[in-house]
Amino acid sequence: MTDITPTDIPCFDDVLAARDRIAEHVHRTPVLTSRMLDGLSGATLFFKCENLQKAGAFKARGASNAVFGLTDAQAARGVATHSSGNHGTCLAYAAGRRGIPCTVVMPRTAPEAKKDAVRGYGGRVVECEPSTSSREAVFAEVVAETGAEFVHPYNDPRVIAGQGTCALELVDQVANLDAVIAPIGGGGMISGTCLTLSTISPQIRIYAAEPEQADDAARSFRAGHIIADDAPETIADGLKVPLKELTWHFVRNHVADILTVSEAEIVAAMELIWKRLKIVMEPSSAVPLAAILKNPKIFIGQRVGVIITGGNVDLRKLPF
Repeated sequence: MTDITPTDIPCFDDVLAARDRIAEHVHRTPVLTSRMLDGLSGATLFFKCENLQKAGAFKARGASNAVFGLTDAQAARGVATHSSGNHGTCLAYAAGRRGIPCTVVMPRTAPEAKKDAVRGYGGRVVECEPSTSSREAVFAEVVAETGAEFVHPYNDPRVIAGQGTCALELVDQVANLDAVIAPIGGGGMISGTCLTLSTISPQIRIYAAEPEQADDAARSFRAGHIIADDAPETIADGLKVPLKELTWHFVRNHVADILTVSEAEIVAAMELIWKRLKIVMEPSSAVPLAAILKNPKIFIGQRVGVIITGGNVDLRKLPF
């Protein structure tokens, strides 16, 4: 997808259809709170725990919507994608639920826990170099070989509609939110959040949070056009990919700001969440809390939804 048309852009009816389609395949994840983290931030924080989602990440929503929306003829060819981990894991999960083949192109540097998870759900892993260009080149070979249906990790209306069900649950679980913040890499979760909230709760401000060492979305936001880095280096491995045309549409039209944080701030926020919420989550999921703590004036006195996007971390290589 290079140029988008109005028919490419999912609408809120697609989110509602996704909610019904994936209901039996995903969890309605809990919302946790912490007085200690409220005190540190000066805000009232509500953590939407997608790390407790099927396959350990929010991407089970979009992947399931895409897989179970396929015709029988499409499904027979299987599905394929490229992913640093969570989307691939979730696509393998959804494909396994439907009983169809799944191939995932993954950077050779991706956490072994994520590669093992893809294989554990019955998917096939094909490794590539840790760059966007290598990932897309190897993936093109896979599609030519298999004829599988491409389910893009984020630049796909089916995926975005599925991710939009997370915010739909959140506003049902927590009343009177002032803001919602989520990590941003390619922008699938943020796009789904924008799609839902701009329709049913347009008064809620939407913020994205990003590592300073992979800040192409923040630079794009300020420049007014997509800026893509090929191979950024950050501990938040799920946030290394660039925006694409479809996710850029939602970011430029609905996001209030994109806030960046350092590697040290990410690790500190991750450790805080592990200690205070007693949950396993990955570095990418800590980026929003790090952004809140770094920018207290934006969030002080506010009721803020914080989306913890995933929990697929290599327990043998914790940064703290």
